[in-house]
Amino acid sequence: MAEKSPDPSGSNARRCLAISPGERLLPSGSGLPKWVRLNVGGTYFLTTRQTLCRDPKSFLYRLCQADPDLDSDKDETGAYLIDRDPTYFGPVLNYLRHGKLVLNRGLAEEGVLEEAEFYNITSLIKLVKDKIRERDCKMAQLPVKHVYRVLQCQEEELTQMVSTMSDGWKFEQLVSIGSSYNYGNEDQAEFLCVVSKELHNQSYGTNSEPSEKAKILQEQGSRM
Repeated sequence: MAEKSPDPSGSNARRCLAISPGERLLPSGSGLPKWVRLNVGGTYFLTTRQTLCRDPKSFLYRLCQADPDLDSDKDETGAYLIDRDPTYFGPVLNYLRHGKLVLNRGLAEEGVLEEAEFYNITSLIKLVKDKIRERDCKMAQLPVKHVYRVLQCQEEELTQMVSTMSDGWKFEQLVSIGSSYNYGNEDQAEFLCVVSKELHNQSYGTNSEPSEKAKILQEQGSRM
């Protein structure tokens, strides 16, 4: 469990869940303390040595064994300093506690995969890769949707309109509405420009704010 502010006494640190029967225990008489304090990217975590030693090939296992070949500094509270993202360390630590991958809303599997590979937790790496593969397969099976807009523009505005369609918009069709008006000494025609944009599967049901270029297209289309 994480702390947001350092506490040298460690009294405010919240301890982790109880050790499951399947967790590997350290040899008796090792003389190492049961609890381990970690400072991950400025956020403090307190957990047991047995939890961190679940994967004997991982970086965290070597850290708990005081591996002389592993250069790891400690801060003024005695916590091991790890320069990684604390947001994604939480799911990694919870996986070591209970063997399940639990992601809070807004966290991506790819972020956990990066941390799992850094700490070399092989079983978690495999689990996350399987979940990413399963997620991508489901996304690929969803039908692709498109949104269409019909924009009215003058002849001299066509070049500007085309240049503003780099935000995922594609030109579909240009239709002359058959009318013209006098602009200075030249006759100018008006057109209907049909554009489309693919609606990505992950965007379904979201109210994303349009970009500046999309706003330009919307403003031009409102003149119809």
